[in-house]
Amino acid sequence: MGRHTDRTNLGREFGATDVVAERGDEGIAKVRDLTAGEGSHVVLEAVGHMPAYEQAYGIVRPGGVVSRVGVPQYEQAPVGFGSLFGKNITLTGGPAPVRAYIEQALPDVLEGRIEPGRVFDRTVDLDHVADAYQAMDSRQALKVIVRP
Repeated sequence: MGRHTDRTNLGREFGATDVVAERGDEGIAKVRDLTAGEGSHVVLEAVGHMPAYEQAYGIVRPGGVVSRVGVPQYEQAPVGFGSLFGKNITLTGGPAPVRAYIEQALPDVLEGRIEPGRVFDRTVDLDHVADAYQAMDSRQALKVIVRP
């Protein structure tokens, strides 16, 4: 699901068969149509805003999983009988455990032995980190690599 064509085109290259640009109730209905009314087994919520969370539990099927990787920008979210609990939905997520593997993986990335993916489309130095966040926020960049 998404409207940013650089992201959705990359998703298609990685194997996405359908792209749903609609949001809210319209987006939920479109996913329900694509899944014969059942919803998705697993939903990855990578935005961190309440409308994305609401859409995620709107498209997940009963007994499914919503995994959040976007840092939540809200303190409270519906988890009661009318949403997650009532549909037996598993809600999971948390910050990436970067410290568990960064010291082993980073040299391989920096030396080109590991390709971190085509999702990175811009590189900045430490003095331009704020510019990198602005570029991602304004959809001028997907993800930015920061090099010392």
